[in-house]
Amino acid sequence: MEALADPPFTLIPGAADAPVLLHVPHAARTVPRAVRGGIVLDDAALARESDHIVDAHTDTLAARAAATARRTPWQFVNRLSRLVVDPERFPDEREEMRRVGMGAVYTRTTGQLPLRAADFDDGPLLDRYFHPYAQAMTEAVRERLDAAGRVVILDVHSYPTHRLPYELHGDGPRPPVCLGTDPFHTPPALLDRAESAFARCGTTGRNSPFAGTYVPLEFYGVEPRVTALMVEIRRDLYMTEPGGPAGPGLDVLADAFADLVDSLTGQSS
Repeated sequence: MEALADPPFTLIPGAADAPVLLHVPHAARTVPRAVRGGIVLDDAALARESDHIVDAHTDTLAARAAATARRTPWQFVNRLSRLVVDPERFPDEREEMRRVGMGAVYTRTTGQLPLRAADFDDGPLLDRYFHPYAQAMTEAVRERLDAAGRVVILDVHSYPTHRLPYELHGDGPRPPVCLGTDPFHTPPALLDRAESAFARCGTTGRNSPFAGTYVPLEFYGVEPRVTALMVEIRRDLYMTEPGGPAGPGLDVLADAFADLVDSLTGQSS
């Protein structure tokens, strides 16, 4: 596969002792030319699919929150589309989204149409993109543990106002802010602070329509100093759907994220 001019992911430094790491896995639309060749959609259909699946503007949201927070958090940002690989999926049979063709390498679209050939070999994509991403994220968390003694991963996502066909658990509530939790890595205090910070954005809900949060496997279920929360923003709060421009709600959300970061670093006023 061709080399990329830019790295496929970026670790943006924050304060040296900051424990918070903003993880932005799904904001990008970039698909390298060599990867594009394995996608069966034409250009117009691929653009429409990106409109639906990309968490548009969440990189801008994280950047604005980081710039506003009193102690700057670190940011780990995926620069490639999740249509290349989805770094938050399990790369094997543990991943339930494989049932709808949306494991670590997607074979079907959000509308459940073919995205790649049925016999597509995902091994090269996993080796080129998925495993290096996972290793880099693991190292970023380890560095924060060494520097700050603890890590809080805030997973920055968005989701569509109306259910898409690929959603396995989309029949429940779709609140303005959905907080995804893990029984080991999401302590009650973290959840309480998030609910307080995002109260200005409307109702917050838990684990519906999306549940769980991302923790690198090296630490998952074994390292209590790594805590984590997934923040899923319903897209009508801050942008025109699907795939349109951001609106003034983005600034409200950035301030909420910054307040959450400050509350987690002891910097709140």
